[in-house]
Amino acid sequence: MIDIQLLEHLEEFLTDKRREKFNKVLSGRTKHFTVATEDVYQLHNTSAVMRSCDVFGIQEVHIVEEVNSKSIDGEIAMGAQKWVDLNRHHHVKDALKSLKEEGYQIVATTPHTNDCLLHEFDVTKKSCFFFGRETEGLSQDVLDSADCFLKIPMTGFTESLNISVSAAIILQDVTTKLKQTDIAWQLTENEKLEKRLDWIKKTVKSYDQIVERYYESNPK
Repeated sequence: MIDIQLLEHLEEFLTDKRREKFNKVLSGRTKHFTVATEDVYQLHNTSAVMRSCDVFGIQEVHIVEEVNSKSIDGEIAMGAQKWVDLNRHHHVKDALKSLKEEGYQIVATTPHTNDCLLHEFDVTKKSCFFFGRETEGLSQDVLDSADCFLKIPMTGFTESLNISVSAAIILQDVTTKLKQTDIAWQLTENEKLEKRLDWIKKTVKSYDQIVERYYESNPK
Protein backbone atom coordinates (compact mmCIF):
# COMPACT_ATOMS: atom_id res chain seq x y z
CA MET A 1 0.00 0.00 0.00
CA ILE A 2 1.44 3.35 -1.05
CA ASP A 3 1.94 5.93 1.71
CA ILE A 4 0.30 8.92 -0.01
CA GLN A 5 1.65 11.45 2.49
CA LEU A 6 5.20 10.18 1.97
CA LEU A 7 4.71 10.31 -1.79
CA GLU A 8 3.53 13.91 -1.62
CA HIS A 9 6.47 14.78 0.63
CA LEU A 10 8.94 13.22 -1.82
CA GLU A 11 7.38 15.09 -4.73
CA GLU A 12 8.39 18.33 -3.03
CA PHE A 13 11.97 17.43 -4.03
CA LEU A 14 11.00 17.43 -7.71
CA THR A 15 10.74 20.49 -9.91
CA ASP A 16 7.27 21.45 -11.11
CA LYS A 17 8.36 20.55 -14.63
CA ARG A 18 9.43 17.06 -13.54
CA ARG A 19 6.17 16.43 -11.64
CA GLU A 20 4.15 17.51 -14.66
CA LYS A 21 6.24 15.26 -16.90
CA PHE A 22 5.67 12.24 -14.65
CA ASN A 23 1.92 12.78 -14.64
CA LYS A 24 1.77 13.35 -18.39
CA VAL A 25 3.78 10.24 -19.17
CA LEU A 26 1.78 8.11 -16.74
CA SER A 27 -1.47 9.17 -18.41
CA GLY A 28 -0.26 7.50 -21.59
CA ARG A 29 1.22 4.35 -20.06
CA THR A 30 -0.35 0.94 -20.60
CA LYS A 31 0.01 -2.71 -19.66
CA HIS A 32 -2.63 -3.70 -22.21
CA PHE A 33 0.28 -4.40 -24.55
CA THR A 34 3.71 -5.69 -23.65
CA VAL A 35 6.76 -6.75 -25.63
CA ALA A 36 9.08 -9.75 -25.37
CA THR A 37 12.42 -10.27 -27.11
CA GLU A 38 13.77 -13.79 -27.39
CA ASP A 39 17.54 -14.33 -27.27
CA VAL A 40 18.31 -11.29 -29.38
CA TYR A 41 22.04 -11.44 -30.13
CA GLN A 42 22.81 -7.81 -30.93
CA LEU A 43 22.64 -5.83 -27.69
CA HIS A 44 21.72 -2.58 -29.39
CA ASN A 45 18.58 -4.20 -30.81
CA THR A 46 17.16 -5.08 -27.38
CA SER A 47 18.09 -1.64 -26.07
CA ALA A 48 16.43 0.05 -29.02
CA VAL A 49 13.26 -2.00 -28.50
CA MET A 50 13.19 -0.82 -24.87
CA ARG A 51 13.50 2.76 -26.05
CA SER A 52 10.55 2.30 -28.42
CA CYS A 53 8.49 0.82 -25.58
CA ASP A 54 9.13 3.93 -23.50
CA VAL A 55 8.35 6.24 -26.42
CA PHE A 56 5.03 4.55 -27.20
CA GLY A 57 3.90 4.06 -23.59
CA ILE A 58 4.52 0.34 -23.06
CA GLN A 59 5.23 -0.02 -19.34
CA GLU A 60 6.52 -3.60 -19.23
CA VAL A 61 9.18 -5.34 -21.33
CA HIS A 62 10.10 -9.02 -21.19
CA ILE A 63 13.55 -10.26 -22.17
CA VAL A 64 14.15 -13.98 -22.66
CA GLU A 65 17.83 -14.85 -22.21
CA GLU A 66 17.88 -18.61 -22.63
CA VAL A 67 20.95 -18.49 -24.89
CA ASN A 68 22.21 -14.91 -24.87
CA SER A 69 22.53 -12.94 -21.64
CA LYS A 70 23.84 -9.36 -21.73
CA SER A 71 23.40 -6.07 -19.95
CA ILE A 72 21.16 -3.43 -21.46
CA ASP A 73 23.08 -0.87 -23.48
CA GLY A 74 22.34 2.37 -21.63
CA GLU A 75 23.55 4.56 -24.47
CA ILE A 76 21.07 3.02 -26.91
CA ALA A 77 18.22 2.76 -24.42
CA MET A 78 18.75 6.47 -23.63
CA GLY A 79 17.58 6.03 -20.02
CA ALA A 80 14.49 4.04 -20.99
CA GLN A 81 15.51 1.29 -18.55
CA LYS A 82 14.69 3.72 -15.72
CA TRP A 83 11.15 4.28 -16.87
CA VAL A 84 9.93 0.89 -18.15
CA ASP A 85 9.70 -2.28 -16.06
CA LEU A 86 12.12 -4.93 -17.26
CA ASN A 87 11.27 -8.60 -16.65
CA ARG A 88 14.04 -11.12 -17.38
CA HIS A 89 13.36 -14.79 -18.11
CA HIS A 90 15.93 -17.57 -18.40
CA HIS A 91 13.57 -19.95 -20.21
CA VAL A 92 11.09 -19.08 -22.94
CA LYS A 93 8.57 -21.65 -21.72
CA ASP A 94 8.48 -19.94 -18.31
CA ALA A 95 7.95 -16.57 -19.99
CA LEU A 96 5.12 -17.91 -22.13
CA LYS A 97 3.43 -19.55 -19.15
CA SER A 98 3.67 -16.38 -17.05
CA LEU A 99 2.34 -14.13 -19.81
CA LYS A 100 -0.60 -16.39 -20.56
CA GLU A 101 -1.45 -16.53 -16.85
CA GLU A 102 -1.55 -12.71 -16.89
CA GLY A 103 -4.11 -12.85 -19.69
CA TYR A 104 -1.90 -11.94 -22.64
CA GLN A 105 -2.38 -13.50 -26.03
CA ILE A 106 0.97 -14.42 -27.60
CA VAL A 107 1.58 -12.56 -30.85
CA ALA A 108 4.45 -13.92 -32.95
CA THR A 109 5.84 -11.19 -35.19
CA THR A 110 6.85 -13.41 -38.08
CA PRO A 111 5.50 -14.30 -41.52
CA HIS A 112 3.20 -17.32 -41.35
CA THR A 113 0.61 -19.01 -43.52
CA ASN A 114 -2.13 -17.83 -41.15
CA ASP A 115 -0.68 -14.40 -40.41
CA CYS A 116 -2.58 -11.21 -39.70
CA LEU A 117 -1.53 -8.00 -41.43
CA LEU A 118 -0.77 -5.11 -39.10
CA HIS A 119 -3.75 -3.00 -40.20
CA GLU A 120 -6.06 -5.96 -39.47
CA PHE A 121 -4.84 -6.56 -35.92
CA ASP A 122 -7.47 -6.46 -33.15
CA VAL A 123 -6.05 -3.97 -30.63
CA THR A 124 -8.77 -4.67 -28.05
CA LYS A 125 -7.10 -7.97 -27.11
CA LYS A 126 -4.48 -7.88 -24.36
CA SER A 127 -1.33 -8.86 -26.25
CA CYS A 128 2.37 -9.60 -25.90
CA PHE A 129 4.37 -9.04 -29.09
CA PHE A 130 7.28 -11.49 -29.41
CA PHE A 131 10.37 -10.55 -31.43
CA GLY A 132 13.00 -13.18 -32.20
CA ARG A 133 16.68 -13.55 -32.97
CA GLU A 134 18.17 -11.61 -35.85
CA THR A 135 18.86 -14.64 -38.06
CA GLU A 136 16.85 -17.59 -36.73
CA GLY A 137 13.75 -15.66 -35.70
CA LEU A 138 11.40 -16.96 -33.01
CA SER A 139 11.84 -20.39 -31.47
CA GLN A 140 9.48 -23.27 -32.14
CA ASP A 141 8.22 -22.94 -28.54
CA VAL A 142 6.92 -19.43 -29.27
CA LEU A 143 5.50 -20.42 -32.65
CA ASP A 144 3.68 -23.38 -31.10
CA SER A 145 2.27 -21.18 -28.31
CA ALA A 146 1.30 -18.25 -30.52
CA ASP A 147 -2.34 -17.17 -30.63
CA CYS A 148 -1.69 -14.84 -33.54
CA PHE A 149 0.96 -14.30 -36.23
CA LEU A 150 1.49 -10.65 -37.09
CA LYS A 151 3.04 -9.38 -40.31
CA ILE A 152 4.08 -5.90 -41.44
CA PRO A 153 3.10 -5.49 -45.11
CA MET A 154 6.16 -5.00 -47.36
CA THR A 155 6.35 -4.29 -51.06
CA GLY A 156 10.09 -4.01 -51.69
CA PHE A 157 12.81 -6.55 -52.49
CA THR A 158 13.80 -6.78 -48.83
CA GLU A 159 11.83 -9.48 -47.03
CA SER A 160 12.49 -8.51 -43.42
CA LEU A 161 13.20 -5.57 -41.12
CA ASN A 162 15.56 -5.15 -38.20
CA ILE A 163 13.67 -6.16 -35.03
CA SER A 164 13.99 -2.72 -33.44
CA VAL A 165 12.49 -1.15 -36.58
CA SER A 166 9.71 -3.76 -36.63
CA ALA A 167 8.95 -3.12 -32.96
CA ALA A 168 8.73 0.64 -33.49
CA ILE A 169 6.40 0.29 -36.48
CA ILE A 170 4.11 -2.17 -34.71
CA LEU A 171 3.98 -0.29 -31.41
CA GLN A 172 3.28 3.06 -33.05
CA ASP A 173 0.41 1.53 -35.00
CA VAL A 174 -1.26 -0.50 -32.24
CA THR A 175 -0.93 2.13 -29.49
CA THR A 176 -2.38 4.83 -31.75
CA LYS A 177 -5.38 2.64 -32.51
CA LEU A 178 -5.70 1.53 -28.87
CA LYS A 179 -6.09 5.11 -27.68
CA GLN A 180 -9.00 5.57 -30.08
CA THR A 181 -10.97 2.78 -28.39
CA ASP A 182 -13.12 3.02 -25.26
CA ILE A 183 -11.51 0.10 -23.44
CA ALA A 184 -9.67 0.66 -20.13
CA TRP A 185 -6.12 0.59 -21.48
CA GLN A 186 -4.45 2.92 -18.97
CA LEU A 187 -2.69 1.93 -15.76
CA THR A 188 -4.88 1.64 -12.67
CA GLU A 189 -4.72 4.47 -10.15
CA ASN A 190 -2.71 2.27 -7.77
CA GLU A 191 -0.27 1.33 -10.55
CA LYS A 192 0.21 5.03 -11.28
CA LEU A 193 0.98 5.71 -7.62
CA GLU A 194 3.49 2.86 -7.57
CA LYS A 195 5.22 4.24 -10.66
CA ARG A 196 5.30 7.76 -9.29
CA LEU A 197 7.09 6.46 -6.21
CA ASP A 198 9.41 4.25 -8.25
CA TRP A 199 10.39 7.08 -10.60
CA ILE A 200 10.97 9.45 -7.68
CA LYS A 201 13.27 6.84 -6.11
CA LYS A 202 15.27 6.74 -9.35
CA THR A 203 15.36 10.52 -9.64
CA VAL A 204 15.80 12.08 -6.18
CA LYS A 205 19.26 12.05 -4.65
CA SER A 206 19.59 10.80 -1.06
CA TYR A 207 16.19 9.13 -1.39
CA ASP A 208 16.77 6.71 1.50
CA GLN A 209 17.92 9.45 3.87
CA ILE A 210 14.91 11.62 3.00
CA VAL A 211 12.53 8.73 3.71
CA GLU A 212 14.30 7.95 6.99
CA ARG A 213 14.07 11.57 8.14
CA TYR A 214 10.41 11.69 7.13
CA TYR A 215 9.48 8.72 9.30
CA GLU A 216 11.56 10.04 12.19
CA SER A 217 9.48 13.22 12.05
CA ASN A 218 6.22 11.39 11.36
CA PRO A 219 6.25 8.16 13.37
CA LYS A 220 3.43 5.73 12.67
